[in-house]
Amino acid sequence: MSAIFVLAGLAFAAVSLLVGLAIIGIFVKMAIRLILLPLLLVKWLIAGLVMLVVGPILFLVGAVVATVFGLLLAAPLLPFIALGGLVWVIVRANRPAVA
Repeated sequence: MSAIFVLAGLAFAAVSLLVGLAIIGIFVKMAIRLILLPLLLVKWLIAGLVMLVVGPILFLVGAVVATVFGLLLAAPLLPFIALGGLVWVIVRANRPAVA
């Protein structure tokens, strides 16, 4: 019976130690981030300027790639598109004239 209490005490001590270390780690992380905040702001500024230059280029390349990929995927449907156009021409030619 006392072995259960010993194990429970060890588990409580382990959890307490981990919680204490986590709290200390959070404070250290906050201090480091506060010290390095100017560098983080400079990084955001540089990344924003780079994206102003690279963003439109990436958009154009992405649009071209998406168009080419869509046409490649639509290529097997070309016979059905041609058949639909043929049916549309036949139906339109046989329509009676309305006076």
